[in-house]
Amino acid sequence: MDFLFLDEAATAQTEQNPLSIVLMLGFWALVFVVLYFVMIRPQRKKQQEEDALRNSVEVGDDITTIGGVVGKVIAVRDDDETIVIETGSDKSRMRFKKWAIRSIDTPDRQVAVEIGKDKKEGKNKKDKKETGEVKETER
Repeated sequence: MDFLFLDEAATAQTEQNPLSIVLMLGFWALVFVVLYFVMIRPQRKKQQEEDALRNSVEVGDDITTIGGVVGKVIAVRDDDETIVIETGSDKSRMRFKKWAIRSIDTPDRQVAVEIGKDKKEGKNKKDKKETGEVKETER
């Protein structure tokens, strides 16, 4: 058997150009940066918005849970991160963790959330106008 071929292949790998190693590491660094901006950063932003929504729940708000239960908040307990809601015509009371809140359905609170989003979008448009990046359809 000819094991000389395997010895030559092993020495060829150890004698690589240092520039190729740097390029390979740069490529992988670029891949991780792209993955961060495409996957991780948007997920964190969405999580922060959901946390802000859940922490803004007040007594009297109409909410929907992730299980589809709809009711009115009658108590908010910050010490154990729970809320108590009344639901149904017989005023049944149930206690849920705050993380189970999907949305706040109170009409005036929905408007406040939408206004907050509009303010963010308006700020971005204003920044674009100052730099001259606004398209003709946005003006």
